[in-house]
Amino acid sequence: MSKKINAQSPEKLTGIQLKEIPTSAVGFKAIKSSIQVISREVGLVKGIQLLKYINQKEGFDCPGCAWPDPDAKRAFLAEYCENGAKAVAEEATKNKVSPLFFATHSVAQLSELSDYEIGKSGRITQPMYLPEGKDNYEGISWEAAFNLIGKELNNLSSPDEAIFYTSGRTSNEAAFLYQLFVRQFGTNNLPDCSNMCHESSGAALTETLGIGKGSVTLEDFKHTDLVIVIGQNPGTNHPRMLSALGETKKNGGKIITVNPLPEVGLMNYKDPQNPLKWIGSGQDLTDLFLQVKINGDVALLKIILKLMKAKELENPGSVFNHAFINEKTAGLEEMLIDLDLYSIEELLPQTGVSLKKIEEATALIINNEKIIICWAMGLTQHKNSVDNIRELVNILLLKGSIGKKGAGTCPVRGHSNVQGDRTMGIWEKMPATFLDKLDAEFDFKSPRKHGFDVVSSIEAMHQKKIKVFVGMGGNFVSATPDTEFTANAMKHCNLTVHVSTKLNRSHLIHGKKALILPCLGRSEKDIQVTGEQFISVENSMGIVHQSNGHLEPHSKKLLSEPAIVAGLANATLKESKTNWTTLVSNYDLIRAKIEKVIPGFENYNEKVRIKGGFYLPNNARENNFSPTASGKANFSLNIPSDLQLERNQFIMMTIRSHDQYNTTIYGLNDRYRGVLNERRVLYMNADDMSDQNLKPLNLVDIKSHFNGEERIAKGFLIVEYNIPKQCTATYFPEANVLVPLKSVGKVSNTPASKTVIISIVKR
Repeated sequence: MSKKINAQSPEKLTGIQLKEIPTSAVGFKAIKSSIQVISREVGLVKGIQLLKYINQKEGFDCPGCAWPDPDAKRAFLAEYCENGAKAVAEEATKNKVSPLFFATHSVAQLSELSDYEIGKSGRITQPMYLPEGKDNYEGISWEAAFNLIGKELNNLSSPDEAIFYTSGRTSNEAAFLYQLFVRQFGTNNLPDCSNMCHESSGAALTETLGIGKGSVTLEDFKHTDLVIVIGQNPGTNHPRMLSALGETKKNGGKIITVNPLPEVGLMNYKDPQNPLKWIGSGQDLTDLFLQVKINGDVALLKIILKLMKAKELENPGSVFNHAFINEKTAGLEEMLIDLDLYSIEELLPQTGVSLKKIEEATALIINNEKIIICWAMGLTQHKNSVDNIRELVNILLLKGSIGKKGAGTCPVRGHSNVQGDRTMGIWEKMPATFLDKLDAEFDFKSPRKHGFDVVSSIEAMHQKKIKVFVGMGGNFVSATPDTEFTANAMKHCNLTVHVSTKLNRSHLIHGKKALILPCLGRSEKDIQVTGEQFISVENSMGIVHQSNGHLEPHSKKLLSEPAIVAGLANATLKESKTNWTTLVSNYDLIRAKIEKVIPGFENYNEKVRIKGGFYLPNNARENNFSPTASGKANFSLNIPSDLQLERNQFIMMTIRSHDQYNTTIYGLNDRYRGVLNERRVLYMNADDMSDQNLKPLNLVDIKSHFNGEERIAKGFLIVEYNIPKQCTATYFPEANVLVPLKSVGKVSNTPASKTVIISIVKR
């Protein structure tokens, strides 16, 4: 029986319900949903006890998103969101995937299940091994598993024949040890999930401001005059951000939302931490909504910049912050001259927004100086994604809205500690300054040749240049683009290894041999030979803090991620001068090494024990842009989308439902979009449906078109939705099969999952 990449036949498309879209997000329904999920997965009493520790100073960091916790007092009722509760419930579930489960379920049988069904199987209880030619995983000891991996790695012709992927949920301690092991092994092949999401943010911000991270803090939302939220849906992906936006409104600030879909959470929400607000009309958030076409962002921002320039010319000094510009920036004249190459008449059709609304947005920007701009993957997953973000920086620089209270950049990261992983050295092209310090501290010579990122890793595996794949967390096959191509690439490996808590699709699309190494979850106690340990993580605003698990481990045969890395290193690196076993005996020893290598971590063990953690240095926050090539903040020249659609073609973007986080599917409902019991849907504009002779719930196949290539995803239901003409949306990972591997962002090489050209074939 063939192993399916994305198991769900059209015959399973039954039971869909279309409901009225709610007018408000969060509130009591979110609390109720959280309790229901935690009760079902964990048990009510145990679940309630567990929830009270999420994101508390004495508790554990939510394994979901990287939105920061308040510096001071935290809500006793719910310092977490609905999806955070679901993430913890999935991790603490009563369901177990034991050797007996694998003995009675072959890989072929499991491959027939949907991603949702696979994920609901439960926690993996011990290391599992799939020998070559077999179709059932079988139990294996940790020692045998490590020795098998070490043997495969040491038999390679070159260390560059191995890939070492990292998911965003890995702790600082595990990430630091992992990159150290990989570099002592001899390669920089360290792709990570950032390659697929905020790589574009890092590239744009490093070039323009000298740091690839955002510059604002949570406190800044209380002091800002204007927040622009663009290409982001916090109501589903970062619900606690709504509280920060609520603080902005309460203190008199305004909010502009720019997005192809009018997401409920950004329009109105009810504070889940205040029972008195669960009833009533809720709090309105967005003051001005610009419903931009998919990938019309640079065109929209250029019109705003042109309008700002025109007002400045009419009344010099009324718009631009010349004191800031003269002292802190470079490249203004070139940027202003470049604006003259574009006309508003030429740009406006790309946006889908009326000039009147753009003028209203521009007036809000002109009349305020404390401006925060927030964005997520709606901006970062395009061919011109770096241009998108650099254009945002241009606006902030004109206003002097960086490096002051209530103003700055806010890229909203996805997975918890995805930012920390990069800080710890998980990157295929770390700078020499980092590598030199690593070498000096650990007495070895790390490789200097840049390694493979996610896209180039897939290409290398497909070309059979890679023999071993090791994944530290994540669900590589489901998370990456071009699913069929990626799956075939994985099958070319001699050995695939996944460090995981739960069963996922990547365990079923494997190399000739495969291993699953089960690890502790965030919510579980981590006991090493010197006693109970804590880990640390970095949130989206550069705060490093503790995370302490409270549950007993799901199985006695689980290891922590640092212990797994040490096991890999001991079995592989025969001449390493690092005492890996000693390092993992007490995580303070790992942190002592981190502070010797990475700036900002001085006195790490002391500072991380401060309740709430500590801020890392941030030059942009401190109004210092010396790390850039010019030594100043740089204006930039950016190019609008060059996308051309033929007749009967549309742009498709992949999105998340409210019942998922990344590739983890919690359920089949998207409550905030009114679609229940189904995920294989394609959201379309009503006029486009009429032009295509399509009616709601018609069954269609979707074809994507790129450089003469066609890809197809079969069996989707049409859902009429408020989305701009020629624009469509559908969920990932189901639609990842349509995303071409070679369709990537310039500079960042990030998959362009938000600009897929498609046509629709009615069945």
